[in-house]
Amino acid sequence: MAAMCTNIQPIEWTTDCKNQNFDGIVLVTQSHETLPSELECLKAPLLDYSSVDSGLGEEVVVLKVPGLPGNRLVFASTGPLNRDYDDIRRFSDAAASAIKRAMKTGMQRPLLVCPPHTNFEKSTLVAALGALHALYMPIEVRESNLKPTPYKVCVLGLWVAEQDQGQKLVDLANALESGRLVYRDIGGSDPERMAAPRVADYVQELFRDSPVKVEVVSKVEVLEKEYPCLAAVNRCANAVPRHQARVVKLLYSGEGPVQTTLMLVGKGITYDTGGADIKAGGIMAGMHRDKCGAAAVAGFFQILAKLQPKNLKVVGSMAMVRNSVGADCYVADELVVSRAGRRVRVGNTDAEGRMVMVDLLCEMKEKALREVSPQLFTIATLTGHAIRAMGPNYSIIMDNGPAHRSGNATKWQKAGETLGDVFEVSSIRREDYEFHKGKSEYEDILQCNNLPSSATPRGHQTPAAFLIMASGLDKCGVDSTNPLPYSHIDIAGSSGPFPGVPTGAPILAMATNYVIPGTH
Repeated sequence: MAAMCTNIQPIEWTTDCKNQNFDGIVLVTQSHETLPSELECLKAPLLDYSSVDSGLGEEVVVLKVPGLPGNRLVFASTGPLNRDYDDIRRFSDAAASAIKRAMKTGMQRPLLVCPPHTNFEKSTLVAALGALHALYMPIEVRESNLKPTPYKVCVLGLWVAEQDQGQKLVDLANALESGRLVYRDIGGSDPERMAAPRVADYVQELFRDSPVKVEVVSKVEVLEKEYPCLAAVNRCANAVPRHQARVVKLLYSGEGPVQTTLMLVGKGITYDTGGADIKAGGIMAGMHRDKCGAAAVAGFFQILAKLQPKNLKVVGSMAMVRNSVGADCYVADELVVSRAGRRVRVGNTDAEGRMVMVDLLCEMKEKALREVSPQLFTIATLTGHAIRAMGPNYSIIMDNGPAHRSGNATKWQKAGETLGDVFEVSSIRREDYEFHKGKSEYEDILQCNNLPSSATPRGHQTPAAFLIMASGLDKCGVDSTNPLPYSHIDIAGSSGPFPGVPTGAPILAMATNYVIPGTH
């Protein structure tokens, strides 16, 4: 399995766009008319083409150009980059489309050329990441041995303007892509290949010889004692050994004194049937992707293992659980006492994501009181409302009081703009807390109402309030003697389309914000 975990697409760099080690050029830029002098050899054939086809800037085109590597040039325009709504994603989108077209021509050693843009400092890196996204090969395909290699092309070439930047660019792209590969492997794979025990095996093998320490909690007695809300969701799946829950704990401690401690909890629902409140009407398909929050935690730790930032400590928990339906499944109306001692009334078993994370968040809260500058996070494909509110492609971040005072959500949003891992900022309001207050003297907290989140006003904000209340973090707000900054991140919209390949959101923003110096 080790090879399967680390099969990153080989990348080579060059400063020579006529390097004959490659078999074609893939050019991604705003306009062929504004190419720098060192790429002058690419301008004339594009000018000739544009003289007979005005659609040059609107679609990916292939030209035969004698003298270039492979005599082939694939051109993809980013389109305009100066409007109010243009952002750096133009480069990744164009690069992904261009690489797919290049593969159709038969290229196996494409050279990606994306000259620097004055308004987008990281355009070359973002274009490379877009191409790498298109070149990802699912782990099921890699493991099938039906393909001669685990790569779609032999090598991806990257053109760089300055020689001293070449290896740095490749190393950074490799590190970021290795994290996204782990994310895609876990988040995108089917419910059996990445059932909870197999996720635990994958993660243990991945970090076997790395700075990341791994602990796996599997005994049902421990889960029931330490994480009762998670254990309730696991109760039905636990009857099937290959579906039994795992809590995967990760720890990274960088060299030097700790200046910041990140504490991450990721939702890892390996398959979400909805439980007793079963997903009906054909909407269950795609629910193997409900584990992308946990996949993001694992992917971020892979980036940490590669880049090994100093003065940073990161603690992670992956809640790997299947929300199964059957005679032993948890049901609406049940009362479950959370780790924080709060009596929770189950309102809808399809709101299982908050249940599997809340006790792990409580555990992080307990540990955070002993850590240096702790910041707590939950990351989850949590609500359909997130997609309805902000549309697809956007992560949503919400701060509690202490995190809001430090401007955490705004920092994440700014970091996300750097590499195109974009965020919308939302707020947790008093109505969200009121929504989850117990409706009778039986319960302290109501887990959920009886409607889908997409049909519930403030459907993506209220779960954040639930997590705060049921974990006991409401005792660590701005009015506390021990305030703890906490942010909830809903990636239901940004984790990627189904069918399709998961995006890796929000690990590029996380790496930009905490790991890569000078990127934003």
